[in-house]
Order: sequence, then structure tokens, then C-alpha cells
Amino acid sequence: MKKIYETDPWLMPYKDAIDARHEHIWQTLKHIAGDGPLKDAVNNHMFYGLHQCADGSWVFREFAPNANKIFLIGDFNNWKRTDGYALQPLGKGNWELKVPEMFLRHGQLYKLYIEWPGGGGERLPSYATRVVQDEVTKVFSAQVWAPAKKYVWKHGHAGKRPHPFIYECHIGMASEKEKVGSFEEFRKDVLPRVKKLGYDTIQIMALQEHPYYGSFGYQVSNFFALSSRFGTPEEFKALVDDAHGKGIAVIMDIVHSHSVKNTLEGLAEFDGTDYLYFHGGPKGDHPAWGSRCFDYGKDETRYYLLSNVKYWMEEYHIDGFRFDGVTSMLYWDHGLGKDFGNYGLYFDGGVDEDAVIYLSLATRLVKEMNPNGITIAEDVSAMAGLAAPFEAFGVGFDFRMSMGVADHWIKWIKERSDEQWSMGEVWWELTGKRAEEKTISYAECHDQALVGDKTIIFRLMDKEMYFCMNKGSQNGLVDRGIALHKLIRLVTAGTAGDGYLNFMGNEFGHPEWIDFPREGNGWSFKYARRQWSLADNPALRYGDLRQFDEDMVHLLRREGVLNERPELLVADEQKKILIFKRKNCIFALNFSPAGSYADYGFSAPAGTYVNVLDSDAPQYDGYNRLQSGEKHVAVPERCPNGNQAYDHTLKVYLPARCAMVLKQV
Repeated sequence: MKKIYETDPWLMPYKDAIDARHEHIWQTLKHIAGDGPLKDAVNNHMFYGLHQCADGSWVFREFAPNANKIFLIGDFNNWKRTDGYALQPLGKGNWELKVPEMFLRHGQLYKLYIEWPGGGGERLPSYATRVVQDEVTKVFSAQVWAPAKKYVWKHGHAGKRPHPFIYECHIGMASEKEKVGSFEEFRKDVLPRVKKLGYDTIQIMALQEHPYYGSFGYQVSNFFALSSRFGTPEEFKALVDDAHGKGIAVIMDIVHSHSVKNTLEGLAEFDGTDYLYFHGGPKGDHPAWGSRCFDYGKDETRYYLLSNVKYWMEEYHIDGFRFDGVTSMLYWDHGLGKDFGNYGLYFDGGVDEDAVIYLSLATRLVKEMNPNGITIAEDVSAMAGLAAPFEAFGVGFDFRMSMGVADHWIKWIKERSDEQWSMGEVWWELTGKRAEEKTISYAECHDQALVGDKTIIFRLMDKEMYFCMNKGSQNGLVDRGIALHKLIRLVTAGTAGDGYLNFMGNEFGHPEWIDFPREGNGWSFKYARRQWSLADNPALRYGDLRQFDEDMVHLLRREGVLNERPELLVADEQKKILIFKRKNCIFALNFSPAGSYADYGFSAPAGTYVNVLDSDAPQYDGYNRLQSGEKHVAVPERCPNGNQAYDHTLKVYLPARCAMVLKQV
């Protein structure tokens, strides 16, 4: 396998740095795993925390090297520090308590009280796998979770996903009711929708426990605990199992980029120090997120986080992870204010090489646990080699999020008139990537819908969508929004590097924004839900947008379009036409607001083509100016328009603000 600097000559000046980084990763792997697999060496979750032994007794262990005393407190001992529940030191910062079976029962609540030089306080165990919040006091406690009936898995993993079509979702806001949705509601109500739409992967946010619901799950306190606000572990296992039975892979947003600053719920100052898993002092404080930054160079941190990866895959049969906040991890300045305009920024002293090593080990661990496991990096810096195999001297992620694509759609919609859109720029920004990396493209994810921002549909229509989304209405702004919504999604999915992502509800143009309950909105759930009934109502236009998305996804998957790289055929700046070929399909899009073109000719491979998808079809709320199933034959003459690689010409009718996909037959 060629190394990344052999496929990209711009990286050759950094060959020594890349070689050194690769060797450093390799040596750290040997340090942790020796000559064996990494998965056999990271088992902290099996040692620490609360475990029930074969004879029914309990053992609890914790790592707190600065502690003088540790007590297990809970509703079983009236939350008092008693000698019978005092942990004993084992050495090297480890503490242990063994109690008979009768002393602890399923459902009981507990915490730790840790004493250290000069102080002490209540803490939640660092390896707690179940944490619940009291509805009245709002206080979090760990909970003994040992149900008599263990969950029995019915289905295996969903299989390999070389080109995933990802449905990004949040369990709590997946309900239409103004409340926190549950695992069971999602399994029964949303999974069937995902299956019908054709997406083969769900990416679930906010699974790790977090004290503040409005953080979207990105301020994690308890890394091993499944958020109890959505239901029980058994209910989540049933969701994953059901998804696998439907052929849908399940990946989760995993937050290893930082930890919540809360001391009562999280890891901060766990044993009285600020450096147990984090950088000490100001270096350990994230300047933008108000959270704690992990020290990835410490063995304690590496074992903790790698064990966390293994735990989620073992316990819940997760198929992979989207690693959140990777840019923040990679750079000492967290990438704040950087434009990453040159390769040198990836190899200078501003890179946290320990974070690079950790991420490479994590991606390796996922593959050892499941050869078909998926790893995705949420990285805006586009670090060279991040989504390249370790064998090619890359970091090892399967995919990187193409975060710039969504940013450019916002820029074009917000700052330019339709006439100012550049087809060449659209093509370049949607397809530009290094040869060695795989990417996930999206027009918008959850980021674009959060309060303070706008979804694409809301940017295109604004308040008009409140009044003119019924099928009997006539409104030019809404008509434009409907048309461009389809074109934007088709061109983004059609040019996607190696996978495509959509945030739940955006396929049908979910109105407004996402705003979680908070003091500023009166703790309202009105904007923290999904109004599925809008798309289900035949009198409204939302369902037609959903149908277009469904047919688009099924077509791209059925034809295996993402198996080959896209090839530009035409980027007509004057007429605002963009045409490209991918595998056996030709995508022809006319972004012009007014220009419709009959017999528009362009160079194409010889053959007969049939119209298999067009955005103007009546079932997609179009004007029906094209004929579904119509055949087009490329004639043997060279066309001066566009790509000159082919000696045949294809002529089509391209109405304004319309797109179609022609399949070669």
C-alpha cells in the first residue's frame, strides 16, 4: 500500500514528520498491547466499577490515586459514610470494596464519598454504567443495574458499509410530542421510517449521559453510562437489535474530545486533583466549551477512553462511532480561529501528537472488535492522512465529515443571488478532497438546525413556509425553496465522496430550528421534537419532499453510484447548468431561476439513457415538464460543450430549477 506522501506529492516535504508520527503510534501500541491485539489489553471497564460475582456478591473498584479514604454511600445505608462500606486501598491508586449479595439490590442508588488531603466530596463512580436523575431534586446518582432477565440478542451486526447512507438522529427529540422521546418510541415509530427511506445506517447522538439536556449530548459526564432519560439499557439493546434486523447499522456519536466541568456528576476534580485524566491548570480548560480537556499522553486516560470504546461495542453491539470534536482534540489551540490553509499546520508544534496517537489506536480497536466497524472523524481541519489507513501511514479513520460542504451551501444561499451561483465552484467544493481519504457529505446536519442558525428550507423560504406549504397555495418564494431543496440534496448526494448523511426530518424540509428546553424559552419542548405529521399529511407539500429523498436514496444505493468517482461533464456558468457522470448514471441539474433549455447538448459516452429520477415529477411537487422513463440516445458526433473525453453527444430538455438522473441502459 502506497504511503500518503507517495499519492500526494504536496505531503513529501513532511515525509519525516509523517514517518515519525507513524512510528510513535506503533510504539505506543506496543507499549499498551505488547505483541497481542489491542482489544485484549484495554479492559478497565471489567475491573473498575460495580460488578456482581458468580456467587451473587458484589465487588466495587475505583481509581483515585489522590484519595485518602473512599466510602460507598447510597439508599442502602442512608447515604452515610460507614466503615462497612469503606473501600480498601490496593496500591497504585486502586481501591476496592466487597459486599455480600444482600447488601445491594437492582435499582438502588449509590455514590462515592471521596476524601483527599484538605477536602472531600460526593462523586459519581468514573465507570458507572447507569446514572439517573431525581425528578424533584434534579440530583444525579449511580444506580445498581442487574435485572433478573438479561437481554437476549436476536440479530447479528448489519454488515459492511463501504458507502453508508446515514440518518443522523437524536432519541429525545424524535418524538412529535412536546417531551423527551424514548428508545421504545424511536424503535417503534422512527426505525420503520428510516427503513422505508432507504438509509442503511443510523447515527445516534447524545447516548452518553450528560447532565444538561440542552447540550445536545456533547457535555458528557458519565462516559460508560447510557443516558437514562431515554429509557433502560434493555430498551436500547432492543432498538439496536431491531435496527440490525432491518439491515440498518447503528453508530453513535462518541465524545472523547472533552468532559463536562461538573464535579458532582463528572470526572473533574474526581479525587481532588484537576489532572487525573486531564491536563492540569489552564491547559486543561477548553476556552470555547467551558469543559475539561483530556491529556491523551497519560496511560490512565488512554486506558479509560479505549476501554470506553470497547465497552459500547461489547455491551450494546454498536457498529461504530462518529468521533465528535476531533479538530479540538488534534490541535493545542483546538483549531479556534484557524483557516488551515496550508499543510504545514498539520505537522508543526501546534498539533497534539498524543491525541493523534489516541485516535489512531481507537480506530484500530474498532476494527479489532468488528472488522466491519465504522469510524468517522468530525474534523473541520481536513488533516492530511486522518481518513487514510494506518498501513498508508494515516491515522486510520474510515471517513471524515465533509464539513465544508454544508458551510458552503449556507454561504451561497445567504450571500448570493441565484444568478451568482458558480457551477464550477459548486463542483469544486462538493468534490474536492485528497485521493487517499474517504468522506461523508451532507447538505445539512444537526449543526445547521440549532437555534441561532437556520435549516436550508428555512433559509430558502423563511416565514412564508408558515403560510404556503399547503398544496393549494401559490407562492414564488416557496416554489423556489421546494425546487432548490431537491436540487441541493441531489447534487450533494450525487457527488458525495463515499457516503451521505441527513439529519432526521430534514429530508422533508422540517420547519424552523432546534431549540432545547432552557430558561430562555420557558423550558419548552416545542422546538425540540420532530413533526412527522407534516410529511404524513397529503394536503401539505412536505410529503412530496420526503418522497423525492426516498426515491433518490434508493436509486443511489440500487445503482451503486458511490462506488465510482464522479466525472464532470458540464459546468455552464452562463446557463447555470451542472452535469456529471457517476458509474452508469448522468446527473443533469439546471440551477437557473428562469432559463429552460431545449435540446441542451453535451459530450457523453455512447449509449441509450432513460430518465429514472427527475425533481420536476408531480409526485415530488414539480411542474411535470419532463417525462419519466423517457429515453435519450447519444448520437455519434463530437460536442464542443463541456468535457471532450467522449465523441458522442446527448441532448436533453432542462427546465429551470430542475434536475434529472439518466441511467445508461
